[in-house]
Amino acid sequence: MEILEDLIVSSGFASLAWQNLAMFVIGGVLITLAVKKNFEPLLLVPIGFGAILANIPGAEMVANDKELIPDPADANDKWPLFAFIYNYAVSKAELLPPIIFMGVGALTDFRPLLGRPITFMLGAAAQLGIFLAALGAFYVFGFKLTEAASIGIIGGADGPTTIFLTAKLAPDLLGAVAVAAYSYMALVPVIQPPIIKLLTTQREREIDMPQARPVSKTAVLVFPVATCIVTVLFIPASGPLIGMLMFGNLIRESGVTQRLSSTASGPLINIVTIFLGLIVGATMEGEKFLKGETMAILALGMVAFCFSTAGGIVFAKLLNLLFLRGDNKINPCIGAAGVSAVPMAARVVQNFVSKHTDGRVNPLMAAMGPNVAGVIGSAVSAGVFLSLIEALK
Repeated sequence: MEILEDLIVSSGFASLAWQNLAMFVIGGVLITLAVKKNFEPLLLVPIGFGAILANIPGAEMVANDKELIPDPADANDKWPLFAFIYNYAVSKAELLPPIIFMGVGALTDFRPLLGRPITFMLGAAAQLGIFLAALGAFYVFGFKLTEAASIGIIGGADGPTTIFLTAKLAPDLLGAVAVAAYSYMALVPVIQPPIIKLLTTQREREIDMPQARPVSKTAVLVFPVATCIVTVLFIPASGPLIGMLMFGNLIRESGVTQRLSSTASGPLINIVTIFLGLIVGATMEGEKFLKGETMAILALGMVAFCFSTAGGIVFAKLLNLLFLRGDNKINPCIGAAGVSAVPMAARVVQNFVSKHTDGRVNPLMAAMGPNVAGVIGSAVSAGVFLSLIEALK
């Protein structure tokens, strides 16, 4: 009988708290949304399961629990699985998010951007929500500067960038911020159409942009190299993300590194996605996650995403009003694609415009320009935050 009692006391059941049970439910909800609604399944399934694992008492599966870091002086003190991966692949080594960016680069065709360079400005304007939400988090909600930057980056709709920045600046918020980022990415088809409809007129939706100019092979090869050099020289802190993004694109476009490109855009990015999702979920310890600040983060993330969408649209309207004439005018709807949810945001714009013009206007390729520019923009925004915070120390 004593042995049975000892087994019960040493089991996870004895330490099970309501926070653990609540996180089991939240993890289950994330998995259900991924499976039933197809909401970012490649990330929400591992995040949801990681959250469940992290909240099993005694399993030592919390990724960012400092108490689980082994004592270097004790040779018998071992690293728990998730704590090791978190510390040496996300927090200290910055390994997993840049590898994801390399895979994204290998999957991305920048020709729509190069064929219409002006759409680069729409991608930049669509980062507006990032900075507005960061200011709101700092001045209105009282978050620390590092936490405010991590919350603001949700507006870029770029999961790897969000994880990269938050792991460096506010690791305790990683779970909430990452869940918000990927949830809003999945909800792009729900969130963006009402904003586009509110900010554009029927006449603007009917602007049929001419075909983009041809892009030479030389331009496609020079672009990743030149962009990497110029961007990282201006903002060195963006180097890990921009550098790996552009390297991935270079091996895609070179024409002589198909094996490298296939690996980066296939098996490697899939393996890293598995571990990154599990690690993010494993930071969602109930006692830290179930706080009022989590709701504030979700609300601010929504504000960031909405203002980023609006920023791209409004900037396109301003370009038309002040600088562009006749056939050179931009369909303002494509500004909404400036968030870096590639290619979902561009497809949302295409579907919206096609629906409201009875199929006469199809701006998919035009929308891909600001869409891929947004990937660069969110990484640059993360670098700006890191540089500013370092300068203010």
